[in-house]
Amino acid sequence: MKLSQRALAAVAVAGLAALSLTACGAGTQESAAASSGTATDAFPVTVKSIYGETEIKEKPERVATLSWVNGDTALALGVVPVAVPKVTWGMNANDSTDWADAKLDELGAGKDSEKAPTFYDEPSGDVNYDAIAAADPDVILAAYSGLTQEQYDKLSKIAPVVGPGVAAYSTPWEQSTQMIGDALGKHDEAARLVEDTEATITEAADAHPQIKGKTFIAGNFEADQGGINVYTAGDNRSRLLSALGMRQAPVVEKNAKPDAFFFNWSPERADELDSQVFFTWFPEGQSKESIEKDKLLGRIPAVKNGGLVGTDDNQLLLSISASNPLSIAWGVDKIATLLAEGVDATEGQ
Repeated sequence: MKLSQRALAAVAVAGLAALSLTACGAGTQESAAASSGTATDAFPVTVKSIYGETEIKEKPERVATLSWVNGDTALALGVVPVAVPKVTWGMNANDSTDWADAKLDELGAGKDSEKAPTFYDEPSGDVNYDAIAAADPDVILAAYSGLTQEQYDKLSKIAPVVGPGVAAYSTPWEQSTQMIGDALGKHDEAARLVEDTEATITEAADAHPQIKGKTFIAGNFEADQGGINVYTAGDNRSRLLSALGMRQAPVVEKNAKPDAFFFNWSPERADELDSQVFFTWFPEGQSKESIEKDKLLGRIPAVKNGGLVGTDDNQLLLSISASNPLSIAWGVDKIATLLAEGVDATEGQ
């Protein structure tokens, strides 16, 4: 029996705004077991996460989601959640994203329509138990999230929870897609969605052949402290650039720690960050020109040689930092175009 709203007091939970900044966090990359114990769309189904196995006895009719990615993935599989969190970074005027809104319209569930989901507040550091309980869900999707064991246990009193596939917002989009597909009775559709999304990435790479085989570093610059954060192979940005056919620079592989998806690098050693392209995000007050003119950061080989590639479009960065089939289809060619421009610039030196 589901608990009442009053019985579900909110408690602290890892915030998600960190994805876009250095607070991306040093999350572990310990992978869960296979996403599901079954390869069939018949119920009951069992979905595995880092917190064990979740049995879903009947096909869910009411789906609630936490964090980013999970709601988008459900939409990509043709399922409109009854409740999704508002997007609080990289959002559009609807507290959503352009790719999610387009899919909602396609499914007849656009803003203010009868089928539209409830967009609830998900405060940083909190799980909104009241909003989730009010949605009366049959299943709660959190395959890509930073859910702790305690939070997972509390949510499980409301409905079965598809917990994180990998801790601290690190579940690869392929894995979260299959986990969510299994939970919704759409195993085969999820597998096809993964294949189709991989094909979309390949198409973007083929349209920009100059990026293939080029070395890259994905990172960002801390304007206040002057530090450099370098993302490892466990970060979604690095994963996408690799999927586009680029190669992560050896200096990243050499210095990456197995339990973290970024590490900090001293600006005094900027010249050691050797790669052909450096991909980054420019927050307010920062630009390509400001990095190129910086007396320390300007010594990064890619910066010095014209290979600094970045964007100040928060939504575009969100599309690959919290990647899922919808966001990748929306943003991958834009990213590939930026990368190609960077490669062309270095080769024109």
